[in-house]
Amino acid sequence: MSKIKIVAIAGGSASGKSSIVREVADCFKEDLVVIGHDNYYKAHDDIDFDQRKKLNYDYPGAFDNDLFYKDLKDLSMGKDIDMPTYDYSEHTRSKKTIRISPKKIILIEGILVLYDEKIRNLTDTKVFVDADSDIRLQRRILRDTKERGRSLESVLTQYISQVKPMHETYIEPSKKYADIIIPRGAKNLKGIQILKRHISHLIGEEHES
Repeated sequence: MSKIKIVAIAGGSASGKSSIVREVADCFKEDLVVIGHDNYYKAHDDIDFDQRKKLNYDYPGAFDNDLFYKDLKDLSMGKDIDMPTYDYSEHTRSKKTIRISPKKIILIEGILVLYDEKIRNLTDTKVFVDADSDIRLQRRILRDTKERGRSLESVLTQYISQVKPMHETYIEPSKKYADIIIPRGAKNLKGIQILKRHISHLIGEEHES
């Protein structure tokens, strides 16, 4: 296999990253594999559930970027990895891992995949999905109450105390590293088409080399 390319998609919580990633992944099923940064949240088995619920999951130190970096390096060299998984209902890493084999495009996605310089330096293309803060909050409420069993009060408390300040401190500033910015999230169909054409070009380069 020729040089594997890594594409990073960042953006605020509930900005539309996952929708864009799904559409891109569906378009390039044979040539692309998705690695979610959320899977690399640190394990917190050493503290009880009530303490885990109160942890800040929106700042860089919440992630095991040493393992994330190692796994991306291994994938880029054509090696399989055992990707960790995260259990949102328990607020800690699951015992389950998923065997991932490299493909021509490794697509990494998460709120802070553009923040860490050593991760950025592994990537070939950096994308930032931009969305209005009010829209992101609405989406987060719907997602966390329906899919993650959270109460409305807990979602709002976490948003005000952690998500919003961490977005302004760490996530929004990482936009300056992006090669492609997609405003309005998944509603920006032209932006998604540009990204698809770019990935198609990267795959074409791989064939040519």
